[in-house]
Amino acid sequence: MTEVKTLGLFLITAVAEIVGCYLPYLWLNQGRSAWLLVPAAFSLAAFAWLLTLHPTAAGRVYAAYGGVYVFVAILWLWAVDGVQPTPWDLIGSAVALTGMGIIMFAPRYG
Repeated sequence: MTEVKTLGLFLITAVAEIVGCYLPYLWLNQGRSAWLLVPAAFSLAAFAWLLTLHPTAAGRVYAAYGGVYVFVAILWLWAVDGVQPTPWDLIGSAVALTGMGIIMFAPRYG
C-alpha cells in the first residue's frame, strides 16, 4: 500500500472513530437525541473495519493509527469545537504524525 493511500485510509478511519464518539457525547453532554447512537454505532463499526484494510500486522497499524488520530482530533478541535489549536497542539500533532511515519514506512528487514 502506498504512503498516500495509507495516510488517506488512516484519515478516514480517524474521522469515523471521532464521529462515533462525538455523537454519544452530544447525547450525553448536550441533551441531544438518543437516536444519535445509531449512526454512532455504524461509524464505530466502520472505524473497526477500516483498520482491517491495512496489509501489515495489526499491532503496527494500531500504534501508527494513534498518531493520525491525534492529528485529526486537533483538526476536529478547530473545525467542529471552534477552538484554535495552540502552537503546542500543532507541535504535538507533528510529533505524532512523525511517529506514525516511522512506524508505518520504515524499511523492514527479515
